[in-house]
Amino acid sequence: MTKTNSVKKIVSLLTIICILASAFSMFAGVSAGAASDKVKMYSTDVYFSKYGIRGTNVFVQTKDNASNQKVYVHYNPLKGQEWKDAEAQYVKTLDDGSKLWKAYITSYNTEYAIKYVANGVTTWDNNNGKNYTDEDLGVAPITVKRGSYYGYGNYYVNAVLQNYAYVKDVKVRYTENNWKSYKDVSMKYMNTYANGTECWSTALKLTTNDASGFEYCVSYTVNGRTYWANNFGENYDASYRVYP
Repeated sequence: MTKTNSVKKIVSLLTIICILASAFSMFAGVSAGAASDKVKMYSTDVYFSKYGIRGTNVFVQTKDNASNQKVYVHYNPLKGQEWKDAEAQYVKTLDDGSKLWKAYITSYNTEYAIKYVANGVTTWDNNNGKNYTDEDLGVAPITVKRGSYYGYGNYYVNAVLQNYAYVKDVKVRYTENNWKSYKDVSMKYMNTYANGTECWSTALKLTTNDASGFEYCVSYTVNGRTYWANNFGENYDASYRVYP
């Protein structure tokens, strides 16, 4: 075999390897992109906070027809410690047909990612490599953060929403008599977080300290469409607050 023929064969082999590698990368990229749409962090709810530790409900949305879905919140309880998995439980099916799941985690260092297992394939939502914290909203248009009830009828409502447009209308709708009647109160813009989501807030002055008939939800109207945060159809009440 001449030296020239040997070089030609090596070049041909390298060319084939490059073509195969390019094809594999192309299909792998499509597969990963499609899979990532199957699972998303939806919203969070800080339930408990004391001495630096937080208890957080993490809601996850899945868009998949697999019958054997398993959803986990993969989280770091404390810096330097091993990461753990908290299995999420099915909550309900949303109006668009997607499924909602919830997991509860306690952590001094609230950092986590979402792990989704179906048909033997594991898919991750790790916020584009940055992981999630309690400051992240997820893909929900709007969520209500737990408020503070200080007695004397004062109840504070805080909502975090996606900034879909500058012009928007955010309101609390509440009742004190189990929805025999209700009032709408406008919320005020407070601040924009580093991730672009906005915080809106208001204080409700209830007519009595007896909050037994008190419930509320929050509406967000933007671009001609109204989104509701209503505790997934259950509404919120005075017990929806951060517990020390």
